[in-house]
Amino acid sequence: MPTLLHIDSSLNGDNSVSREVTKTFREEWLAHHPDGKVIYRDLAAEPLPHTTAVSHYAPNVDAGDRTPEQQAAYALRDELAKELEEADAIVLGAPLYNYTIPSTLKSWLDHVIIGGRTSAAETPSAAGTPVTVVTSRGGSYAPGTPMEGNDFAQNYLTWVLGSTLALDVTFIVPELTLARIVPAMSGLIEQADASRAKAHEQARDRAKALATA
Repeated sequence: MPTLLHIDSSLNGDNSVSREVTKTFREEWLAHHPDGKVIYRDLAAEPLPHTTAVSHYAPNVDAGDRTPEQQAAYALRDELAKELEEADAIVLGAPLYNYTIPSTLKSWLDHVIIGGRTSAAETPSAAGTPVTVVTSRGGSYAPGTPMEGNDFAQNYLTWVLGSTLALDVTFIVPELTLARIVPAMSGLIEQADASRAKAHEQARDRAKALATA
C-alpha cells in the first residue's frame, strides 16, 4: 500500500500557509492513491518530548539490558523511525521561526536520527525516499533582499535530510506570508499572493509526479 508521511509543525493552525500547502500536496497525492495510507503527525498539537540522555543513548544499549525508562524512550524513537522507513513519500511543513526551524520539528529530527539505522549506516534505512519540504517565511530571504543569508532553515534541512538521512529533498518556499498582517508590508501583498499560489501549484505538481512515477 502506498504510504505518505505528512508532518506539520506550524503553530498557526488554519492561518498557516505551510499547512495549506502540505494539505494541497496530500490531497493531490491521495487523488492518485485513493487507497493509500497517510501517517500524520501534527508536531504543534502533539509535540514530542525533547531528547534526554536516556532517549539519546537508548538505541546503543542492548534490548535486554535497557531499563524500563530506556525501553519507553527507545519505543518512541523506534515508532518514529518506522514511520519514516514505511513512507514512500514525505511532505514536511517547516515554517521559518526566528530564522530557523520550529523546536518541535528539531525534536522530531533528534528522535528519528538513529546512528547505524536511519543515519551513519552503509545504507540509511530510508535512503532515497522523496521528501517535499514546505518552508514558509513571513518575509523574503531571496538574493538581493535585506534579509538575504539570514535563513538558517533551508541549509540545515538540506544537510540533515539530504546528507544525514539520505532522503531526496525538494523545497517549496512560499514567502512574504505576513504581508496581509503587517501594515508595513501591505505593498507586498500582490507578491505574497503570487508566491502562495505558486507554492500550491508546485505542491500539486510534485505530488502528482511522485504518485504517478
